[in-house]
This record gives sequence, C-alpha cells and structure tokens, in this order.
Amino acid sequence: MSITLLENFRAVFYTPFYAAFSAGAFVEEGVDVRIETSPDPARNAELLMSGEAQVSWGGPMRVLVAYDKNPYCNLKVFCEVVCRDPFFLIGREPNPAFRMGDLVGPKVATVSEVPTPWMCLQHDLQLAGLDPQALDRVPDKTMDENAEALRAGAVDVVQVFQPFAEELILEGAGHIWYQAAERGLTTYTAFYAPGSFLRDHPESALGMTRAMAKTELWLADNDAEAVTELVKPWFEDMDSYILMDAIERYKSLGLWNRNPRLAKESFNWLRAACLSGGLITTGVSYEKAVDMRFVDNVWRRGGFSDFG
Repeated sequence: MSITLLENFRAVFYTPFYAAFSAGAFVEEGVDVRIETSPDPARNAELLMSGEAQVSWGGPMRVLVAYDKNPYCNLKVFCEVVCRDPFFLIGREPNPAFRMGDLVGPKVATVSEVPTPWMCLQHDLQLAGLDPQALDRVPDKTMDENAEALRAGAVDVVQVFQPFAEELILEGAGHIWYQAAERGLTTYTAFYAPGSFLRDHPESALGMTRAMAKTELWLADNDAEAVTELVKPWFEDMDSYILMDAIERYKSLGLWNRNPRLAKESFNWLRAACLSGGLITTGVSYEKAVDMRFVDNVWRRGGFSDFG
C-alpha cells in the first residue's frame, strides 16, 4: 500500500527522516512512503483517525493530547527517532554557570509555535523549585521574531532550536545558557499511527521501523559532514556550514537514538511535563500509547548495519 506520512514542518532536528528518504531506506525495505507536510500539526491525530493519512512523525505529546481528548482514540507510538529535547536557551550575555533560577529576572522569550518546548522548560523550573509564572516571559512571538529581539536587545534570553541557535552563536549575538538535551531522555519525535493501521498493515509498519533503525545507525556512525551532504537538498535555503554545525551540535548531544526503542522513562518524563504544565489532565500510560513490537521484531531479525 501507499503510505502518506505527515511531516510537521521542516526542521533540522528531523534530520533522520530526511536522511532515510535521501538514502532510499524506505524503498530498500519495500515500503511505499510519500511525505506530505501537514496543514496543521495540531490536527495530525485527527487526519490519521479519519484516514486522510496513515502515519505521522511528531511529538508523542500529540498522542498524549489525543488520548486526553478521546481516551478511545487508540493511537500508537511505534518507532522513536528523537529521544532528547532539541531546544536551547540562548542569552545575550555569557552564562557558563547557568542555573534555572537565572531565568527569574531577565526577559525570556519562549517558543509559541508548538507547546512541547515550554511544557518541558516549565517542568524543569518546577523541578528546580521555581514557579514558571515568576518569569518575565514573552510567550507569543515566533522563534524568528525572538531571535531578532535578542539581536536588538529587546529580550535577554530566547528559547530556540537549530539553526537559530547556531546563527546567533556564530554572529556573537547570543551564548548558550542551556542545552535541553542535557536534561536526559525526553521523547520528542516518533512515528505514530492508529492501532488499526498497525493491525492491518504490520509489514508496512515493520518496514518503516527497519528503515529508521538503519538510518539511526548510519547517523550514529557517520560525521556531520557526511550527514549534511545527504540531507542538504531538504534545506536548500540554509548555508551548508550552518547546517553542518547545527547537525554536529545535535550529534554531540545524543539527540537521535541509535535504535527506535522508546524508553518508558523518556515517555513518562514528557507525560509529567504535560501534566504539570496543564496541557493534559489525564495522562495515558506508556503501555496503552506505545507499541514497541515492531522494534522488537527488527532486532530479532537483525542482519543489517546501515544502508545498502
């Protein structure tokens, strides 16, 4: 069957998916996958359940929200790719000894485009014994607008992903305060689909999982230059050196899994963040929302190292 795979938006931290397409990993596994940019990532669960698409990549946050709205939605996360938080706090002034308490006082601009970055950061603050409401926060501007505000001195700290972080650092307009990936495992991006798709098309789900497993191994075993060369066609408007530096930093932070297994502790951390931030009120269990059967099958079959 032909599978419509929803892309949330174009982003460097989604590099493994672009690498899989560029390397022909899905084709090699005999899976016909067509990428389509979502009209609205917040509607991806709805599009899957209506049959307008078969699989989405995106945050397990979307699955948590879907179950919060409809406990019978039966969406399943079945292949993890981004296992750590890809966002950074970039400040106008250096702060090598950063502590969460340093965010109380300065004007902090957080991400407005999607909810997960703020959910995670506010949970970091709460775990540090701080009230997120104590921040002098700009919550409603885009990352592009916030980066410009940092350059102009209108804010003191911005929350951004790549390439914004790399561009600000290169310009000398910003300094890393906090790399959220260093927090530890926080499930961030995975394939998810209706349970009916996994039941009715298990070989397709297995092929997609196997393709991503091969890609993740290849990414782990190759340097940023090789990765950049492979995925550059997906980022035609980005300077190659910025893309390579962004990929190198993400690799150094262990952002991408070496295999598609979603750890329970990783899912539970994100669930706790979404609960503490008020994004959800119930919190579906790992056992109900996550299906690792295809990952288990991939490793039982084995017999691969990377592409080819």
